[in-house]
Amino acid sequence: MKPIWIVDDDESIRWVLEKALARENLATKSFANARDAIAALEFDTPQVLVSDIRMPGASGLELLQTVKSRFPGLPVIIITAFSDLDSAVAAFQGGAFEYLAKPFDIDKAVELIRRALEESLRETSVESGPSETPEILGQAPAMQEVFRAIGRLSQSNVTVLITGESGSGKELVARALHKHSPRAAQSFIALNTAAIPKDLLESELFGHERGAFTGAQTTRRGRFEQAENGTLFLDEIGDMPFDLQTRLLRVLSDGHFYRVGGHQPMKANVRVITATHQNLEQRVRDGLFREDLYHRLNVIRLRLPSLRERREDIPILVRHFLVQSARQLGVEAKRMSEPTMQFLSSLDLPGNVRQLENLCNWITVMAPGQTVEIKDLPLELTQGQGDGASTAAGDDAPAAVVHPHGGQVFEAVAPATGAPPGWIGLLELQAAGMLGAGQQEVMAVLGRQFESALIKTALKHTHGRKNDAAVRLGIGRNTITRKISELGIDGAKDE
Repeated sequence: MKPIWIVDDDESIRWVLEKALARENLATKSFANARDAIAALEFDTPQVLVSDIRMPGASGLELLQTVKSRFPGLPVIIITAFSDLDSAVAAFQGGAFEYLAKPFDIDKAVELIRRALEESLRETSVESGPSETPEILGQAPAMQEVFRAIGRLSQSNVTVLITGESGSGKELVARALHKHSPRAAQSFIALNTAAIPKDLLESELFGHERGAFTGAQTTRRGRFEQAENGTLFLDEIGDMPFDLQTRLLRVLSDGHFYRVGGHQPMKANVRVITATHQNLEQRVRDGLFREDLYHRLNVIRLRLPSLRERREDIPILVRHFLVQSARQLGVEAKRMSEPTMQFLSSLDLPGNVRQLENLCNWITVMAPGQTVEIKDLPLELTQGQGDGASTAAGDDAPAAVVHPHGGQVFEAVAPATGAPPGWIGLLELQAAGMLGAGQQEVMAVLGRQFESALIKTALKHTHGRKNDAAVRLGIGRNTITRKISELGIDGAKDE
């Protein structure tokens, strides 16, 4: 994370902010005037910039104008005296994130800087995306057709609709279309329309103005603005609410949209790629999807085959995912025995490539040896798959997850189809094992472990200071004191 820049000719204000942010483990860099900060922008950029308005030489508003012209997503907090409220209004018109009125409360200043920091990190993660487009692997004839289609569309900006079952790799194809298009140097922005609550989806797509609704404390750019001159990928488009379909159609038709609460039309130069696992034609017939929007999106259609249609690709994908998972965990990659690989290739995996990737992550963590046999696979795969598989699985087949606090051992099953990778997938794995073993009060047990892990980590981060840990976790001092006692956590101190 980049440092927070503080620009103020008053040395005491710079000192106070530096010390307050240092206590929060946030790096800072200070400047006594705007000119030095502007010069530094030629070589580096901050995560958040905090600047006074009135300084000798260039003003804070000039600095704001320079920053917004070069780095429109960089949050700028303006420091102003109460007598400068007109300047504060001008600052907002110039795109400032927020302002601090002198004299300001240092805790409120740190809280405001933290909000700006969160916004900056969110913008950075959205705009940067993955540093490399993930590989699309496949030698099956059906996948070769997909590759040929991507090649034919490489110099086109045409709208594409990608269809296929869940987990078949629709986003990977969308990224490949972007990577090989004239827009490759610009942003690729992805949004799963089914994952965003209906009330928030409009703001996610089109952004909102400050004060547009309760909680809209700052102006926020939507995904169309973030994808300007690049590509916007809308996954699960079939689940988009009907009223928002009308707004999307208008953008595709005339290239203009309004932020929520805004009155100024915004121009959108964006290539839209959509994807769905649903039958859009049927949804049109059912009155759930606009027919005119369907025809706008269905200019070029790419259908991705399911894993059942490309079984010959399963060994390639398994080897790739095992190497990838091992690299992430810093361990040696597992290997599949020939019978195990043949067994996996015979399975109907309803979660397609995503399920296979999750399975390889599970194998990397749970399989006991370097060479994976059928008996090492999760029971839900081996049970009911024929005598050979059932016999090979045997009584010693299941791996085990040991309760973190010792004691009972629970049988582990693979994550559910479509389970996310990372710690959430492992949480689902642990919960599934406990539920499968008939464990009671699973929510309470895992909840205590979750709270204990969070509080212990926060206390390490604050060197045992429980009040600071409470602030960082967003809970009250009485709450953290009570939970430290209930959970039996050691090493906490009041100061």
